[in-house]
Amino acid sequence: MRYPSCLPASAAVVACFVVSSCSQSGNSQAGNSFANDQAEITASVQRLVAAVNAKDLNGIMAYYTPDESLIVFDALPPRQYVGAAAFRKDWENFLAAYPKDVHAEVSDWKVDGEGNLAYGHGFFRTVGPGKDGKPLDLTVRVTDVYKKINGKWLVVHEHVSFPVDLETGKPDLNSKP
Repeated sequence: MRYPSCLPASAAVVACFVVSSCSQSGNSQAGNSFANDQAEITASVQRLVAAVNAKDLNGIMAYYTPDESLIVFDALPPRQYVGAAAFRKDWENFLAAYPKDVHAEVSDWKVDGEGNLAYGHGFFRTVGPGKDGKPLDLTVRVTDVYKKINGKWLVVHEHVSFPVDLETGKPDLNSKP
């Protein structure tokens, strides 16, 4: 299946986040303990979105575990990224697709988990002029798996996707929930 050439490999990754509206699901633990964790994860998503909007690569990568244990299934080839260094290159390519400004936002973000593992999922949209000056408007679905490492919630696995019309084989990069 072929995807539009205007879509950078990491565009699907951005499926990760500016939080215009971040909501939380019910938790699987009693008390405020996991509520505090949900708040920490939500704040990390907001920092990621701010970093994407600022085109701050180091700020973006602070959302992820910094070692080779990071696994990302992006929506576009290659089929997976193993390790933070490989994924950092994907983000570099993504940011280069927006040579001027980029606006990212997250919607319908939900977080749940238990103990030192959690997951979040929602929609990630980026908008801005592409390399050719034409608007590049992408919406992807993102699921992140977080692990609390040294007191900080970090993404250890990310899965990015978008719907595909099976009759035409065309991706829906502006899908609305």
